[in-house]
Amino acid sequence: MKSLLLQYKPFLLFLGKFLLTYVLLTVIYQSYLNRFEADQNEVDSFSQLVANQTQSVLTLFDAKAHIEAHPTEPSIKIFYKGQYISRIIEGCNALSVVILFISFVVAFTGKFKQTLIFILLGSVLIHVLNIARIALLCIALYHYPRFEHILHGVIFPLVIYGIVFLLWVVWVNKFSLHATTTAKK
Repeated sequence: MKSLLLQYKPFLLFLGKFLLTYVLLTVIYQSYLNRFEADQNEVDSFSQLVANQTQSVLTLFDAKAHIEAHPTEPSIKIFYKGQYISRIIEGCNALSVVILFISFVVAFTGKFKQTLIFILLGSVLIHVLNIARIALLCIALYHYPRFEHILHGVIFPLVIYGIVFLLWVVWVNKFSLHATTTAKK
């Protein structure tokens, strides 16, 4: 048994750090969300920020683009060219994606300063791309509403998760301690 633990020690350390970071960040995020009254249709402030920034991007394409609070659920309605197109819910803010990203980076240990900078820059990149993703999705839904399922359910999630995957590949191959040890061999 001891030899198995030694043999799989790197994997077990990775898994332990990943799970510990993921659970810790998820608990923090859930405690943040619990401050808002979903049964009173209250939207968390980060999702509101995402909606405001999406509106700013959409107004570049149409001055009539705007957002408004949904009257019967905790979400924000997005209007484009005067038409109700979509809504932003808590899951649209990409914070769960950022938590997943951070957990993986922490699990694949790197130097502290590089890790912190990569996490900050990666999180900002994910946020900016998420805003662009939501805005482009709204424009696509306006023009091609019949493709809502494939646009919202396949293409746009593939974009955001694809970017996260590419960031992970860059992290593992360029900045993690794994990259420096394999480069020396």
